[in-house]
Order: sequence, then structure tokens, then C-alpha cells
Amino acid sequence: MSTNSILLMKDIDKYFFGKAANDKVSLEVKPGEIHALLGENGAGKTTLMNILYGIYQRDGGRITWKGEEIHFDSPREAIDNRIGMVHQHFMLVPTLTVSQNITLGLKSEGHPFPNRRSIDEKIRELLSAYDVHISPTDKVSSLSVGGEQWVEIIKLLYRNAELLILDEPTAVLTPQETKRLFKVLEKLRQEGHSVIIITHRIPEVLEITDRVTILRDGRNVATVHTSETGSVELSHYMIGRELKTISRTPNTVCPHEEGLGLDELAVEENGRNVLGPLSLSVRKGEMIGIAGVDGNGQKYLAEAVLGVRDCSAGKVRLLGGDASSASIQQRKDMGLGYIAEDRQNDALIMDMDMRENVLLRMYSKREYVKSGFIKYANVDETAKEMIDTYNIKTAGIGKPVRYLSGGNQQKLILARELAGSPPVIIAFHPTRGLDIGATEFVRQKLLERRASGSSILLISADLDEIFALSDRIAVLFHGKIMAVLENDGNVDVNYLGRLMAGEAAESGSDSRRVE
Repeated sequence: MSTNSILLMKDIDKYFFGKAANDKVSLEVKPGEIHALLGENGAGKTTLMNILYGIYQRDGGRITWKGEEIHFDSPREAIDNRIGMVHQHFMLVPTLTVSQNITLGLKSEGHPFPNRRSIDEKIRELLSAYDVHISPTDKVSSLSVGGEQWVEIIKLLYRNAELLILDEPTAVLTPQETKRLFKVLEKLRQEGHSVIIITHRIPEVLEITDRVTILRDGRNVATVHTSETGSVELSHYMIGRELKTISRTPNTVCPHEEGLGLDELAVEENGRNVLGPLSLSVRKGEMIGIAGVDGNGQKYLAEAVLGVRDCSAGKVRLLGGDASSASIQQRKDMGLGYIAEDRQNDALIMDMDMRENVLLRMYSKREYVKSGFIKYANVDETAKEMIDTYNIKTAGIGKPVRYLSGGNQQKLILARELAGSPPVIIAFHPTRGLDIGATEFVRQKLLERRASGSSILLISADLDEIFALSDRIAVLFHGKIMAVLENDGNVDVNYLGRLMAGEAAESGSDSRRVE
């Protein structure tokens, strides 16, 4: 390793329940460098950075920061040493303002009665310098997910961080927001900041980083200069094999029978219409992709179909039956599988173990629960089958799911929600935050369910995913369907982008009803 380094991590070990998450891992970061930490989910990337940041304590190895060996017992010590981290799941208080979140925990001038006006002005200057279009007085709860990420980044810059660690920073961003982030990262590099990006997205690594360190199964695989490598080499380093080709076959199951139907569906919130009215029919053996920039009604649509959110008008049909007044459990009993957008808040209970999370869907079935008593032998058998079938990496079915990587958490959700082959599936950002191996696996499972006759509503901000999996593409803008396009390989991407931006569909098209 070079002596011209701001950070050296040498032979880092970390064990959870006797299993190595990091096994003699080393990392070097230079001043003014953007360095990618690349690997599949569960490769040990976030664990390594959590050790640096003081969240975890290492079991072996040493860390040198700016030439001095250090050991942080808490994130506070890391921040005091000008190291900051933006986690994949943001650490913000929604009820507080942007300014309050940025200064939370700091003893500002005038403490305990800080001059908020003066603080807001400093933050406003910082926001302006990095072309971030939010106000210090905005409530965090009013921001988009992308806006929340900017708050996290500005919070680190307000604390004069020299090294910024960004965990999957583009996982929640649109392509446009990703380009803006990369411009800011380039500015930070020019100003002398060092940046570590934890990621699994190879194109972004090639676009923005100087060097990349690849981890696999908790061990170093390689460190290479980005300018001297390519996507094929990096993907092989990352997963140790060639990716499979994902392809759709024509729908030959029941191409004219409906699985999921939405009839003039509408949702109101605080007296304001936020979805629809819209109509859509998903045939058996068909996958319809919902394309659109996040925040244009996707969550209202998914929750209305699931039954979490009441509809102000319209009907939901499942397999020809009216499910509009059915409960969530009744809809699931009718055959609805639901892959939630936010796996940690909406799909899993993080402090419960695998078998308990499996039971969240199975508790009404007699083979698992009878007369109020859980049949643990049957639950354990099912959980172990899911581990084997979906290749879930875990220390054991009795360990809390919070110790699973994001990709393995998603595989658990997929295994649970696809159990019993549900005829209708809502897949809401099913691969968000996943590495290329896990993404390939999830997409293949959805295509298998489509081929067996399931009706799938795919909601994704990833246009590549929409194009790869969907038979038809419905474009959602401000809660309304702008158009539905046949995904026949001839879709005009520019036209699709204009629809996503709210420009009118072709004349004569009906923006609400689609059969």
C-alpha cells in the first residue's frame, strides 16, 4: 500500500455468530480520491465501513487515519476526526427541519439557545454552493427521498468531513438525481475531499470513481484503477461467474384472462386527489411495468391494491372477484403476493428471526398454526427450504433478520411472498439496492412466476428493469396514467421520458382507461 494515503485499513476481521463478515480485508484511500467499494450484498462492504465509523468494533487488524493508528468506539469519535457516513437507510428525524437535522447533536453558537437564523444562513450558503434546491426551514417529512439524501450529505459537509462514506447513494435516486449527485462528488474531489462509495452498480463505478476495491464473501478480490478495467472484468470479480441472459417469452398461458383489474381507481389524501382515476387490466401470464419518477403516485397505487389505503372511488378486482372492500389478509387469501418498497419498515420486523418473519404471511394456515399454537417444526422446515431454494446467506433461522444483508433480506421477502405461487403479484422496487447477482436472481424468479401464469404489476424506477421484464409499460405522472405502451422492442425512450415528465400522450389516447 502507498504511503500517500489518507486512510489505511489492514487485515480487518469481523465475526457475527462465529461467521466471518470480514476476513483479513484491506482498503487504501488517497486524498482527493473517489474510491468504490464494490461487491454483492453480504460481501462485507457495509460491515467494513461500519467498523471504520465506530458502529462495530473490529476483531482484528488495524486502521490508520492521516498517518496515525486509530480506534473509534462510536460514530461521534469518527465525526470528530472528520469522517462522515451517509447510511443506506437515512438517520433523519422527519418532524424536524432540514436545519435542525443538520445541527442535531452539535453545540452551536449560543448553546443551549442557538441563533437559528445565523445557522440557517450558513446552511443556506452551503446548500447554494452545491446547487441543492431545498430550504433550511423545510420539514424533512416534506422532502423526497432524494432530498433527504442531500440533507445527509450537507450534514457531513457542515461538520467539515474530509472523508465521506456513501452507502448505496444512488439506490433511491432517479437518473437525473444521480447525474446531479455525480456533479457534486466531482466538486468534492476537486476541493480535496475523499469519498468512498459502497455500491454494486458497475456502470456508476466506471463513470465516477478513480479506483475500485472488490469484495466477495468477506474477502478482498482485487483493487484496480477504474480507467484500466471494464464491466465484464468487474462483474467477474464481483460474482465469480458470467451473468445469465434474462429474456421474456411470449405469453402463452392465458393471454386473454384477467388476473388483476383496476376500474376507475382513485385515492384522496387530506382532501386532495393523489391517484387516478385510472383503470388497468393485467392479464394472466403478463407483467405490466409502471414507469415514472418516484413520488408520482406509485406508493398510493401499490397500497390501494394491497388494501393498506382506502380508495375514494373505483374497484379492485382479483381473479375476477371484487376485492375493493376486502381486508389485507383477505386479499392475500384471494391470491395476492406483495413485495414491499421498503423492506425494513413495511416487509420485515428486524428484531424477529427468520421463522417469525416467515410466519407474518403464514400465520393463518393450519399447517403452521393450530388452536393458537405455532407448529415450529413445520415453520423451521419451510424456512430452511426457503434458505436453500433462494440461496439466502444467514447465520441461522433463529437469528434476527437485521443481521442479514439487504440482498438476503430481499430474498427472504421474495421467498415468503411467492410461497404457494400467488396468481397476482405486486412487485414494488423489487431489486432496489441489490447487487447484480441478487438482481438477476429476483428478476428470474418474477419471470418464472409470469411464465406459470401469474399477473404481475411491476413498479420500478429502473427503466432497464422495466424494459427487460415488462410486456406493457404504463407511464404514471401525478397519479394518472399518461399512456400504456407495448414493450415490443421499439419503444422510443425519449418519448417515454417525455411522458414521465408529464408531457401529453399522443393525441386520441385515453390517459385513464386501459384494457
